[in-house]
Amino acid sequence: MTLFWIWCSVLLVAALAFVVWPLWRKSVKSNAVLRDAANLEILRDQSVELDADLKNSLLSQESYEQGRHELQVRLIEEVKSSDAPVSHSPARVLALVLMVLIPLCSVLLYLKIGNSGAMLPQAQHAATEDFGVLRSEVALQELEAKLVKMPENPDGWLVLARSYSELQRFPDAVRAYEQLVKLVPNESQLWTNYADAMAMTNNQSLLGEPTKLLVKALALDGNNTTALALAGSAAMERGDYVVAITHWQKLISLLPPDYPDIQMIQGGLKQAREYLAMQKGGREKLAAMPAMAEKAPANSAAAITGKVMLSKSLIGKVSPDDVVFILARAAEGPKMPLAVIRKQVKDLPMEFTLDDSMAMQPQLKLSGFDKVIVVARVSKSGTPVAQSGDLEGLSASIKPGAKGLTIEISSVVK
Repeated sequence: MTLFWIWCSVLLVAALAFVVWPLWRKSVKSNAVLRDAANLEILRDQSVELDADLKNSLLSQESYEQGRHELQVRLIEEVKSSDAPVSHSPARVLALVLMVLIPLCSVLLYLKIGNSGAMLPQAQHAATEDFGVLRSEVALQELEAKLVKMPENPDGWLVLARSYSELQRFPDAVRAYEQLVKLVPNESQLWTNYADAMAMTNNQSLLGEPTKLLVKALALDGNNTTALALAGSAAMERGDYVVAITHWQKLISLLPPDYPDIQMIQGGLKQAREYLAMQKGGREKLAAMPAMAEKAPANSAAAITGKVMLSKSLIGKVSPDDVVFILARAAEGPKMPLAVIRKQVKDLPMEFTLDDSMAMQPQLKLSGFDKVIVVARVSKSGTPVAQSGDLEGLSASIKPGAKGLTIEISSVVK
């Protein structure tokens, strides 16, 4: 940044040299000087006439002396007038004014329309930041150094952990999550992400320590869909098909019907059932397990329809693959979503319909509430729970069955 201002100063000096120096050298003759020269010439002519009149006896000696005296007085006055301070040249005055105005106006104009942070180190990687993920090595090193001095900064550790995971530097991500969960021990998603990163350092195996971390995550939030998916995979890996079926059945009951990977999860659930059936006593275990709850039929009268779009001012802050949740929640009462649709930014703008078939829990349906709020949210974490840095738009409080809503995603979650 210092080098930038030095170069600015050099360029300003060069500009001033081209503008000010010619004005400074410009010489303009003063009218007062010309007038004084003319007056002195007149006095000399009058002195010559006096001498001629005295020689021709046209003047007496007394009149001659009196005339000479008057000329001498006038000459002295002219000399004094010429010694008076000469007024400054207008060109030089303009040069002095420009020497002040050009630098001043240049700096003020830059501060008004320029980007004073463009030369800062963090600006060099600002364009690579995406929802708290750093992709520049310089930025990561700076954040690491900052956390050495301020190790009690959970936001910094979160950015570092996400960034290392995104860059597939999983040992570094594990180290960052290890520090993060010490500072924020009651967040289920952090323990889930910690387990995922640790599995990647363990030949992509969830056995051992990653499984313990997932148990911790589900103890904090039994409905954490990512933790349920990973815990089911861990159970499959160790051959505990009952646990895998339990986790994946619950996962499917929490996901909306149009969830992109729901068929893959159902395929895994089917495979787990087949493996369990092949074990000794497996069929008895399958028969004893509770069946999956059927999705309630939709109440078309309570369905909400509308359109979701992304504000133009936020287009550069999202990726086409970022997850978009469109959900309805009670205006007053539980914050659990009553209906959820999962899409991606590349699907926007899009028409949507929310109804009872999308309920995450059978006892919480759109038709069971008088007033609801529809939320459209871009979630980098991939979970419906709002997190700092997510983008969202909200409807007003409406009755179930409202049609033709328009929701613009235009604000950042603080």
